Amino acid sequence: MSKFNPFEFVQEVRQEVSKVTWPTWKEVWVTTLMVLIMVSLASAFFLMTDFALGHLVNMVLGLRR
Repeated sequence: MSKFNPFEFVQEVRQEVSKVTWPTWKEVWVTTLMVLIMVSLASAFFLMTDFALGHLVNMVLGLRR
């Protein structure tokens, strides 16, 4: 079993991080905006679906007031 060397570990981490291709700020903003739009669309879809299914269940079970 090899010994743990913290200095060597930090060096290896720095080497690996330098290989990462980091996104530009424009890419970050565009993807963030896309995620917010998709979350809004998905939440609106599920809200309407829940509302419609709730009314359908109430009609079938005769629970309408």
